[in-house]
Amino acid sequence: MLPDRLPPLPTLAQLRALLVVAEAGGFSEAAARTGASQSSLSEAVAKLEALTGRPLLRRGRGGAVPTPAGERLLTYARLSLQAAEDALHAAQEGEPLAGTVRVASFRSTATHLLPPALAAFRARYPGVRVHLLDGETEGGGEALVRGGQADAAFVIGEHSPDLRLTPLMVDEYLFVAPAARGAHPVALFELAQGPLLLPSGLNSCHRRVMAYLRRHGLQAEQITELGEDSVILGMVAHSLGVSVMPRLALTPLPGGVVALPLPEPLARPLALATLPHRAGLPLLRAFSATLLGTLHQLAAQGPLPAPAAAPASPLLH
Repeated sequence: MLPDRLPPLPTLAQLRALLVVAEAGGFSEAAARTGASQSSLSEAVAKLEALTGRPLLRRGRGGAVPTPAGERLLTYARLSLQAAEDALHAAQEGEPLAGTVRVASFRSTATHLLPPALAAFRARYPGVRVHLLDGETEGGGEALVRGGQADAAFVIGEHSPDLRLTPLMVDEYLFVAPAARGAHPVALFELAQGPLLLPSGLNSCHRRVMAYLRRHGLQAEQITELGEDSVILGMVAHSLGVSVMPRLALTPLPGGVVALPLPEPLARPLALATLPHRAGLPLLRAFSATLLGTLHQLAAQGPLPAPAAAPASPLLH
């Protein structure tokens, strides 16, 4: 038999209030973002704290930040809110679809792969909003998907057994040097000579290039970290260093530089990552199918945009 009285449980409204206040950094900012009153948000969080028997936010003049207990609860709050939304989305078989798809992306995929896919997706599913997130944050798109902040993410499709990976394409890395160097084959020592210009250490490309150097027993004499691909290319064009960059980041290839194959190939297999139990949701199935369809169309029209000095990236089918 069921007990006469079930223990009180948090409501979705209470969990959402805690989440929005934690993400906004305070009650006033959360109220401004959501249109709810500060008093209603405060009351919802207070009731949640009463249920847990401990403070979930540390309040101060600078705003409100989660306590350790609050951080632990936030993980499950995101999952609970996501599960509630998924329950509604699961009923949306057929068309029209409605809702929001949150996609984390690298800059290069957001520049060259997403625009045609989003145009096709919007034309077919006008009731669905796509929200783009930075896929180069700490932990990358994988962490955003696991934590419930993103529904799907462009990732390097390796070593993620807990995620559902849909292969997209293989993006080759190229050696980028001043045009005055010429187009003769690249020697390994050139990667370690002079300033090596790379994105910041948190960037997946930085980590991949550094692993490549270690694998070949190389250590760069000087590494300069720069935030934007365009800045790196401008510096290379003025003979201030060399770089190793994925093909998509080099499209279109600016003047003053050459992009050449590495002595030993290096590539990133791009994939779309989702949580396995969410991959079958109609919204995510529709987005994934549209993205794959767009890539197939691009392949049929010719190679994906690529520097002339290197062969085209093959699509994985």
